[in-house]
Amino acid sequence: MTQTTVYPARKIITMNPMQPEATHVAVRDGRILAVGDLARMQAWGDYTLDERFADKVLMPGLVEGHCHLKEGSVWDMHYLGWFDRRDPQGKVWSGLRSMEAVVARLAEIDAQMRSAGKGDAEPLIAWGFDPIYFGGERMTVEHLDRASTTRSIVITHSNGHIMNVNSAMLRLADITRDNEVEGVVKFRSGANAGEPTGELQEPAAKFLVIRKIGDAGVLAPMTEAGVRSFAALACMQGVTTATDLVNKLTDTDCKVLESALADDAYSIRILPAFQAFHGTHGAALGAEHVKSLLPRNTDRLRYGLVKMMLDGSIQGFSARLRWPGYFNGAPNGIWVTAPAQYEADFETYHRAGLLIHTHTNADEASEVAIDAIERVLTRAPRPDHRHTLQHGQMIDAPLFRRMAALGLCANLFTNHLWYWGDQHYEMTMGPDRANRLDACASALAAGVPLAIHSDAPVTPLGPLFTAWCAVNRVTPSGRVLGEAERISVPQALHAITLGPAWTLKLDHEIGSIECGKRADFCVLEDDPLAVEPMALKDVRVWGTVLSGRVFEARKD
Repeated sequence: MTQTTVYPARKIITMNPMQPEATHVAVRDGRILAVGDLARMQAWGDYTLDERFADKVLMPGLVEGHCHLKEGSVWDMHYLGWFDRRDPQGKVWSGLRSMEAVVARLAEIDAQMRSAGKGDAEPLIAWGFDPIYFGGERMTVEHLDRASTTRSIVITHSNGHIMNVNSAMLRLADITRDNEVEGVVKFRSGANAGEPTGELQEPAAKFLVIRKIGDAGVLAPMTEAGVRSFAALACMQGVTTATDLVNKLTDTDCKVLESALADDAYSIRILPAFQAFHGTHGAALGAEHVKSLLPRNTDRLRYGLVKMMLDGSIQGFSARLRWPGYFNGAPNGIWVTAPAQYEADFETYHRAGLLIHTHTNADEASEVAIDAIERVLTRAPRPDHRHTLQHGQMIDAPLFRRMAALGLCANLFTNHLWYWGDQHYEMTMGPDRANRLDACASALAAGVPLAIHSDAPVTPLGPLFTAWCAVNRVTPSGRVLGEAERISVPQALHAITLGPAWTLKLDHEIGSIECGKRADFCVLEDDPLAVEPMALKDVRVWGTVLSGRVFEARKD
């Protein structure tokens, strides 16, 4: 007979409203056999009592419904972010608080590369930079050429939508004043008027560099070491299921994923989403490609998601806003996919029966997506489709009500409230719209299924921090953005468990601790329902359980 293991805990938060708490959980064959008290466990016969969690709090394994596996391997590049950040080995990298500090760090890296015998042919690639923290100053070739004029320098912004390069990289990529590709920013005045500044916005412009040096962003080649690092980070944050929400799903990508996730040492379940924007494969071929992968699904690897994309980044000024536009007067952003093309491609994937997640950062993009999806659903109704708008940071109450009527889900990027909330208030949106940024309470009031996310590596993976953002809505300056849009701790915990599980069509398997579901647990030292809401981000994670296998997180 298969062995049953019973785990007692100080408290079990089940996220099942019909049985919110328990003291014991029984696991058999990687699934939850029983939830309740010890007597309920004993009714199933012989068992082994494992008391390692007796003084801990269990809740369902946390679900990250929008992130990227590059969170694990982005540290192969050099970090240039504003905020201090911890890498998978536990080292904290200090944030750089001025443009001068960024340039100095690049010059230091260039010197280290030369000392190591790396000549100018090897580019310097860095990530995490965001000029919005430096007021109105934008990085240009004039900054980067102070670090090196001979080695190509490529900096990917934290939002993943924009890069900066120096003059050496401009020359290598053949980017000149005559280049008319959308997103190649040029000096508007001065001695260099009409020349490229070195800022490249969105895929078409960035491709001019990528074709020369390869992708330096979330689509860089996947490695097993990167997946391993991601799994270690996920365990430290209590995450058992995560997405890789942009993936070309080439044969090489799939082999890396399948090899890595076949190993029982990996503590994570991954859902990679096929990159279905800016022309990859074409929609018909793309849909057939994704469907062909479905028979290869396992417990730890689930194909079937499609990622589409409409606009860019709000803080990068490449997202598409409705009237009155950007608060600082910047021109409206870029359509990553033309709206008409989006609708045609969406219909192809929808008719193929696939689950579509669409990137819509600003409100014009969200409205365009809702309009298109409404027309597609009129032509091709499909019950319980669960298509999801990702980020959706400027969606307002009327749009949420339309989403609810269409059966659309929302996965809101609440980490923006902390990382860019002050900048949105002062520069991108202005006070009125910033106060409804990532409007979780409005989504719930409208009846829209809600998840919240980190978009790692744009911001660090950490669902409890993401929940803290949604509950408190505070910014680094101490400003509260839209007090009425705060949600409760139980609602926020739902939005990092059952909420994303619903958007991934996995709520029958994960997201709550109930008989028959996967034995996925987040093991906590503290009770998130007992601490003060402002302390939610500080709840300590011991580790995870994935389909009955126990993983203790690496301790710093």
